[in-house]
Parts: sequence; C-alpha cells; structure tokens
Amino acid sequence: MYSYYLTIVLAPLAAAIIAGLAGKQIGRAASHWVTIVGVGISCALSLVVLKNMFWGGAGSENISVYTWAVIDGLHMEVGFLVDRLTALMMCVVTFVSLMVHIYTIGYMREDPGYQRFFSYISLFTFAMLMLVMSNNFLQLFFGWEAVGLVSYLLIGFWFKRETAVFANLKAFLVNRVGDFGFILGIAAVVMFTGSLDYAEVFASADEVATQNIEVFSGTPWNAMTLICILLFIGAMGKSAQAPLHVWLPDSMEGPTPISALIHAATMVTAGIFMVARMSPLFELSTTALAVVIVIGSITAFFMGLLGIVQNDIKRVVAYSTLSQLGYMTVALGASAYSAAIFHLMTHAFFKALLFLAAGSVIIAMHHEQDIRKMGGIRKYMPWTYWTALVGSLALIGFPGTSGFFSKDLLIEAVKESHWHGQGAVYWIAYLSVLLGVFVTALYSFRMFFLVFHGKERMDAETKSHLHETPAVVIVPLVLLAVPSAIIGWFTADAVLFDGFFGDAIQVKSVHDVLSGLDGTFWHGPAALVMHIYASPVFYLAALGVLTAWFLYLKRPDMPETIKTKFSGVYNLLDRKYYFDDLWIKGFAAGGRGFGRFLWQKGDALLIDGLMVNGTARTVGRLAGVMRQFQTGYLYTYAFAMIIGLTALLSWLIWLR
Repeated sequence: MYSYYLTIVLAPLAAAIIAGLAGKQIGRAASHWVTIVGVGISCALSLVVLKNMFWGGAGSENISVYTWAVIDGLHMEVGFLVDRLTALMMCVVTFVSLMVHIYTIGYMREDPGYQRFFSYISLFTFAMLMLVMSNNFLQLFFGWEAVGLVSYLLIGFWFKRETAVFANLKAFLVNRVGDFGFILGIAAVVMFTGSLDYAEVFASADEVATQNIEVFSGTPWNAMTLICILLFIGAMGKSAQAPLHVWLPDSMEGPTPISALIHAATMVTAGIFMVARMSPLFELSTTALAVVIVIGSITAFFMGLLGIVQNDIKRVVAYSTLSQLGYMTVALGASAYSAAIFHLMTHAFFKALLFLAAGSVIIAMHHEQDIRKMGGIRKYMPWTYWTALVGSLALIGFPGTSGFFSKDLLIEAVKESHWHGQGAVYWIAYLSVLLGVFVTALYSFRMFFLVFHGKERMDAETKSHLHETPAVVIVPLVLLAVPSAIIGWFTADAVLFDGFFGDAIQVKSVHDVLSGLDGTFWHGPAALVMHIYASPVFYLAALGVLTAWFLYLKRPDMPETIKTKFSGVYNLLDRKYYFDDLWIKGFAAGGRGFGRFLWQKGDALLIDGLMVNGTARTVGRLAGVMRQFQTGYLYTYAFAMIIGLTALLSWLIWLR
C-alpha cells in the first residue's frame, strides 16, 4: 500500500506542475485532462484504500517516508498515518475535487487563465491530501499553510478585480491570526512531549494533562488545556468560526468551482478534521471542549441568520457553510467526533452540489448573481432545478436525505451530552443547533423559491438566452446529487455506532454520547425516518420552508414591510454584526494607524530627524561656527594664541 499512498498524494501534484508550467505548450484540453486524470487516480486509489479497511479488514498504517531533519533529538519527518478517518477524508476530498475538475471545463471554458486554474485546483487537492494523511505536526502544518496559500491564489484568481484582491488578502490575513495560535499550540506540544509524531504525542497525553504552565506570572494553566485551545484557534481560522469567520463569505470573489472546493472538501474542513484527529488531546480538557462548543454554537445560529438577508446566490450558500461548520464544531465540543465527521462527509456532497448548481444558474444568467433578478428559472433549467432541490433538501435535513441522518443524529448527540451532566453550556448549544434548523430551512428555501419559482424578474435579453447548461456542468451535479440523497442510508450506522473509526477517534467513556443513542434514539435508518414525527427538528425545518413559501411566493410584499418595521435588526444583519467593521476599521485600520505613527514620529522624527539627520545638522552647524575662525589672516591666529595662553595662565594661577 506504500506505493498507493505515494501515488494518491503525488498524482495531483504532478498534474498541477504539468498544467502550471507547460499549460501553454500542451494546450487547454491537455491541461484539463492531465489534472482530471491525476485527481481521478487519487480518487480511485482512495476508494481502494477505504474498501480494504472497511470490507477487507486492513489495519491502519503509520509510515515514515523520509526524515527531513533531526535537531537535538527532534525528528522532522514526512510520513503517512492512514486509518479509517484518513481513508474517509481522502475519499471525500478526491471525489468532490474530481467533480469540481470536470465541472470547471464548462464553467471556465472562456477564461484566459484556464490552464492556471486547473493547475491551482489540482495543487489544492495535493495540499489537502498532505494535511489529512500526515502522521506528524510538521507535515500537518505544511498542509495547513499550503491550503491557505492556494486558497489565496484561487480567491484572487481574477486578480484584475479590486474586490478579488481585497478578498484574498482578507482571507490570508485573518488566517494568519488563527495560524499564529496554531503554531504556538504545536510549539507547546513539542515543549511538553519533545516530539512532533502523533503516536508519541498521544502516548504522552496523560502525563501532559497533569502539568501546568504559567502564561502570566502567578496564574497557572493546565498544559493540555492551553495546547488544545491554541490548536483550536488555528481551527477557528481555517474552519471559519466566529470571530475569525469574516474571510469565508468574501471567498465568493473567486470562480464558483473554487467556492465549491473550499466550502465542501478542502480548506474549511481542515479545522474540523484536525480537532477530530486530536481527540486524544481534547478529551483530556473539559475546558477546551467547552470553548469549542461555545464558539460552535455562536457560529451555527448567528451566522445562519445572516443568510436570510443575503441577495447574492453564492453568499447565501456561503453563510450556510458557516452555519453548518458551526454544527460540526458543536459536535466536536460535545465529544461526538464521529457525528462531526459524518456531517462533514454528507455536507461535502450537498454543499458542493449547491455551489455547482448556483454556478450553473450564474452561467445561464450571464454571470448575474442577484437572486432578486431571477425567478421562474425552473422551466428553463430542469436538471439544475432538480439537483438544486436535492441539495436544498439535504441541507435542511429532509427525511431520508444524507443531511437528515447527519444533522438529526448530531443534534441528538448534543442533547444527550447535556443529559450526561455536561452543564448549562451544552443546553445553550442544543438550543442553538435546534433553532438553527428553522433558520437553515428559511434561508435555503428563500433562495430556492426566489431563483426557481415565482415571477420572472430577469431582463428580456437574459430571458431570451436562458437555457440549461452543457452536459459537462450537469453530469457533476447529478453525480453529487446521488450521494446527497442516499448515502446516509448506507453509512450512518457504520460511521456512528459500529466503531467505524476504531482507535482513530478516542472518546472517554464519560463523554461517549453516541453510545447513549444506540438502541434508544437509533434503531436503524428506516426506523429514524418512520419516527420523524417524534423529533422537533422535522417540525422546525417544515416551519422554515413554509415561512419561506409564504413570504416569498404567497405574499412577496411582506419581506419589504418586515424589513422596514424591523430596520434595526435588518441593519444589524446586513452589516454582519459589524464584524467586518471591527476587523477592517478596527484592527486593520488600527494597525495601519499605529504603523503610520511609528513611521512619522518614530522613524521620520526621532530616527531620521533627530538621530541621523539631526547628528549631521549638529556637525554642520558646529562646522559653520568653527569656519568663522579660519580666516587665513596671521593676526587672527596670533590673537587666538594670546587668548588661549591667557586662559591657560589664568587656570594655572587659579590652581595655585
């Protein structure tokens, strides 16, 4: 299997290098084929690895590929840890990436940067695979930063747009905040364990949990709590948790295929995966778990509310990503790591589907993205309509869809965590994810009804050219719609209740909320669907859909009335709780202002003005004074000698 693992990682990298460096020579068609084949090989081999582990009984493997450096006994290596958690992530990443690659042929066919785009998305896949397959913190950090770099390149792909340049810079800088915490967390791991290797760190976890560190003099912190919180700060940046979420909606400035790849399978899933991988550490700090669940609760509910006031079709889907990432984070904080990863998997399929369906609409609408200028598109784009409906139903957790199983079981796991005596924080989390169901259904079907139903609001010229997109766009939509609709039926029991992840995820028995659901709430997928009437989740989702139907189809005049009557609330949501103002006008402007102060007062006035130029001016003035005594006349020098001699004699007499 060693050669399989190397091929899975290196095939997308080789394809990216060929398309990037030789794209002009080999042409557009060869560029997309080489990257599709590269990612296709990775996807096929990833499925083989998963098959061998799930059906073939293969065990996990921890392989060192090569040692990069050894410094004072600290080994810095490149290696692979391939267990069931890794195998599942590999399949999700490569399958979604393959669909995005195929879709890109249709979406980017007229773009002058065609070859460059294919090179970037293939490189993105390589970076994410390096991250999920790593067996040590050094390689994890390499993949972590690599996905950040490639996302910067892709968000700003249309670099002639000022908005795109601003968006990729915003994403890059906000992620630096999270990454600062992340690298401090890794440094703390090395300080307490002396190793970067996962296996060695996890083996030392119990000992580390008994130690303290004084971050501030006189205030001891538990070492494990500090490590986990610092690592989670990194996850907050990558997985866009409040308040480090502000970059994700602006990532819509990149082409739609990269929006799908970032939101579904790569960048934002990295933080969720990392916390699940670090479960042996997080399980030893209830404080860190409480921090995780609070941040996730805030993100799940409050970021979902922002989707209600968005009018850009891609931004609505983007805010749904923020909310769903919050759901996953809440599950992590409740120690339901398997539920978080299961929702990550199902979300990857239906979120990629929704983004690519939105892209299909954008193509047909000649790159119009305002949902208020759409309407009644259903009859023009039937394939896009039905696939978008599947994605929307999965997102709101319609019974039987993949999102139904992952979201319902996640919510029940959070409720079970409170019943296990976890405290008031977990009640707040449960209410957040429960109310978020209504919000999710409302904004999802607001978008769906405004785009595909109701009055046609597009202009006559757009309407005359409106038609279904090509097969190269539709085929990935159909292939993503299938798992979005049915994959939960075949995977929920295994992933959540049959110990699918084995030792890859470790949960203390007191935190094992999923075991409390098996045999009580969970009796198999069919039984769960048959008993939807017993869950408040179903009624909240139905109420959200009905509210959207009433407000945007039955009484389309009412939203404007509500907006006017509750203008304060609307403005708060429209301004995104002023987080952008905080980051841009607060921290960023404050940083620039402080830098300007140091430049003008410190550099220009003190260093240049007083020290460097001031010294030169002082010497110049002194030289100007001394120059007055250098006249060239003998009597001047004689007079100076007499004055000097008189002064010397006077001093000698004074001494006597």
